[in-house]
Amino acid sequence: MTVVAKRKGARRATTSAASLEAFLDMMSAERGASANTLDAYRRDLEQLDAFLAKTSSSARKATRDDIKRYLAHLSRMKTAASSQARRLSSLRQYFGFLYAEGHRKDDPTSIIETPRRARPLPKVLSRDDVEALIQAAESSGEPPESVRLLCIVELLYSSGLRVSELVTLPLAGVRRADGLLLVKGKGGKERIVPLGETARDAIARYVDVRHEFLRDGDAANRFLFPSRGADRHLTRRRCHQLLKELALKAGIDPDKLSPHVLRHAFATHLVEGGADLRSVQTMLGHADIATTQIYTHVASERLKQTVLTAHPLAKAVKKGR
Repeated sequence: MTVVAKRKGARRATTSAASLEAFLDMMSAERGASANTLDAYRRDLEQLDAFLAKTSSSARKATRDDIKRYLAHLSRMKTAASSQARRLSSLRQYFGFLYAEGHRKDDPTSIIETPRRARPLPKVLSRDDVEALIQAAESSGEPPESVRLLCIVELLYSSGLRVSELVTLPLAGVRRADGLLLVKGKGGKERIVPLGETARDAIARYVDVRHEFLRDGDAANRFLFPSRGADRHLTRRRCHQLLKELALKAGIDPDKLSPHVLRHAFATHLVEGGADLRSVQTMLGHADIATTQIYTHVASERLKQTVLTAHPLAKAVKKGR
């Protein structure tokens, strides 16, 4: 590579990086994007940049054909349609920003269709599964670990929290006398979620032993689930691990259990019990009720399976076969 080519490549990389940082600053300051969302945007755009660098181009200067080539590359790599759609969404946000700021005269993603994807029904635990988890958590060992584990399960199932919302819950947020939980969700939006009596009892028992998870000098830690470090909280990965271990103790396939599966169980069991979608939408923190409607399909499918396996006529048909 010549010196001139190297200089052009360095300028191209610098310009592209500056555009990316400006975009992320805007998403954080103006749209309240969370750290996790910003990390996802960064990864998606850096991957596009790396792909285009092979042809001496960059994300900032990408053409419509470049975007199509990139999507075709993802398809050849067997990238799931859902992941392709998410990456294209990141690109739309980025190029929309560049166009609005006058850094580009066009948006190369404007007429590119989003990859079609089938929306699978979420994994859902039965009520018996949840009861088995709670019993396993209660007998999983000596306090304080067993008390904390029970609190985690009760909170996830009773409130439908995302795992990121659970691990960052402030201690002060669960000490309300009215039995309501103040949750800060995606984009910094706050919502109120009511807590049942069993969840409140689990929290009260855990708070009594919470100090066992603090090191000397960490008394000021503000999180409900602290980690042994200065103002740190339990990580999402550790929360996943704890639930996988609990699933084994409860006789449940570990692949069936995660914090998000308990969130699905919360919503599905509410819908099955007759809760209206608007209330479920509010408690889950969904911006669009269309996202919440998936639980009506889950509940309907479960009812259908119940009829097929439990109704006398269905059993008679099976015997006839």
